[in-house]
Amino acid sequence: MSDQSNSAPACRCDYTMAFLILRLFLGLRTLLAGIEKFEAKGTYSFANYYENMNRMANGITGASFLPLWATKSFALSLGYLLTILGVALLLGLKTRLTLFASGLLYVGLGFGLMAVQEGEGVAWIGMQVSMFVGALLLVRYNRFALWADKTR
Repeated sequence: MSDQSNSAPACRCDYTMAFLILRLFLGLRTLLAGIEKFEAKGTYSFANYYENMNRMANGITGASFLPLWATKSFALSLGYLLTILGVALLLGLKTRLTLFASGLLYVGLGFGLMAVQEGEGVAWIGMQVSMFVGALLLVRYNRFALWADKTR
């Protein structure tokens, strides 16, 4: 006797639950990546943020071909963008657009790590980008959103 449940396609609710878990993980990861940019010695502040991001921009410029104006522009907006996109993902605000923007931001991070030849970091960012791609493929199953995307 064969088990029909193995040959039956997964129900729509399985995809919905899978997408919700992925969206929550990516939202938390993105939010916390943004918040950590404001931390130094156990305290969080805007002063810490600007010090951390200026140090990051100078480090990348010093170790690569990227000019300071480009690394500084990216670095100074990074924490704010990560925080905003993380909250938007957690709440389900225009999820398709938010996932795409977040994925592009992580591609930018990956590019910076590639420029300084940080192979291990590039691999970690590559995994994050892969998760954003997977989420974009599953976004049609987004049922728990405060501001849902228009369906086709």
